[in-house]
Amino acid sequence: MNQRQPRWKRFDFYVVYHYSVQRHSCGVTGKRGPQRKDSIMRKPLPIALLAVAVAILVISTKRPVSAASAPTAARFAADGKLERPVDYRRWVYLSSGFGMSYSQQASGMQAFTNVFVNPTSYDYYLANGKWPDKTIFVLEEYGSTSQGSINKHGNYQTGFMGLDVEVKDEARFPDKWAYFNFSGEGKSVGAISPAKNACWKCHDLSAAVEHSFVQFYPELLKVAQAKGTIKPGVKLRSE
Repeated sequence: MNQRQPRWKRFDFYVVYHYSVQRHSCGVTGKRGPQRKDSIMRKPLPIALLAVAVAILVISTKRPVSAASAPTAARFAADGKLERPVDYRRWVYLSSGFGMSYSQQASGMQAFTNVFVNPTSYDYYLANGKWPDKTIFVLEEYGSTSQGSINKHGNYQTGFMGLDVEVKDEARFPDKWAYFNFSGEGKSVGAISPAKNACWKCHDLSAAVEHSFVQFYPELLKVAQAKGTIKPGVKLRSE
């Protein structure tokens, strides 16, 4: 008589060898056939957990650096000057402007401006419709041209022109908000003085939410309208 080859079937954490005939049902019935102590092997659970932990570690080390992990807080030197923001292009991009001027007279060269904000402040704004303490905006300015490569119409950005930074720090600044201008490749700069300078006054008077011109950022404006945080009397549209 030919000896039957053992076939195995999983039940929970055991491997059970059957020497019976093949069943027609492949589902688990909840009943176990005859078992022998020497044919039952418990799973090496500690080893399995160790393998899972190693896999998670490998995946986490390969994960790309996110915007939230980039330096996002304003840093000040010992002399009180603001250090130039690093990796701000990995923050949340808000919007761009082209040739914008808040006065009746155009400001000469038509420049592009790109605005970024630190991720934690952006998340807070989405939930509350206003900006938390330690918010930092970065506005970079680029020149423009309409001639180059295959472009036939419209304008695109060219050389870097400067960097403007706006910081909300209620403990550091008596008027909460301060403004900084980095020209060239400067590493640190002091706040524009006096404290309530032309930039501060313009933002305080005309910005839709606190000192931010969200009227020029369509998605942020929707949030402010939904949360009811637009300052009374602020002009949102041309009249």
